[in-house]
Amino acid sequence: MSIAVAIVEDNAEIRRNLSRYIGEAPGFRCACACGSAEEALRVIPKAQPDVVLMDIRLPGMSGIACTASLKEALPTVPVMMLTVYEDNDAIFNALKAGASGYLLKRSAPEKILEAITELHRGGAPMTSEIARKVIASFYRTKPEQHPQDRLTAREREILEDLAKGYVTKEIADRLGVSYDTIRYHLKHIYDKLHVHSRTEAVIKYLG
Repeated sequence: MSIAVAIVEDNAEIRRNLSRYIGEAPGFRCACACGSAEEALRVIPKAQPDVVLMDIRLPGMSGIACTASLKEALPTVPVMMLTVYEDNDAIFNALKAGASGYLLKRSAPEKILEAITELHRGGAPMTSEIARKVIASFYRTKPEQHPQDRLTAREREILEDLAKGYVTKEIADRLGVSYDTIRYHLKHIYDKLHVHSRTEAVIKYLG
């Protein structure tokens, strides 16, 4: 099955190029292409994509705010931020809003497709510097009740693997279950921890 990708990008030329790269690549299809956050919030929930590419800086509502709203409507759909340069603070705020990684707009088409595939498989494309900021946040977030108290033994096992950097398929192979079974467990983990992404789940679990 093709990976359905939604694009949110206000620059018309970049939006067209991304739509073309994705639409012409085997195994991918462009589910929709939106020029603003407001349009994205109307269109994307109906399009039901597998992955969302989100520009960080949009006119009107920002890409970060749009990501937070989208994750409420589509909690299991991963969002990858698009950025012109590595603005660490903006990227980190996007991750806290529910994004699962980021991609530089100048990336070659094949790198864009690789990142989409990684995201769809449960990965979180980001640099080591951004990953360190995420880890540092572990020590600033101390929930009143430890998340472990709300999780089953299998869910804790899955979260431990997520924290070690394994992607969904690798966790399925390690535990001897199907990819869909792990996705099912992840949905329940997100619900129990009141989070919308694997990054948030690991932060809350290790906090």
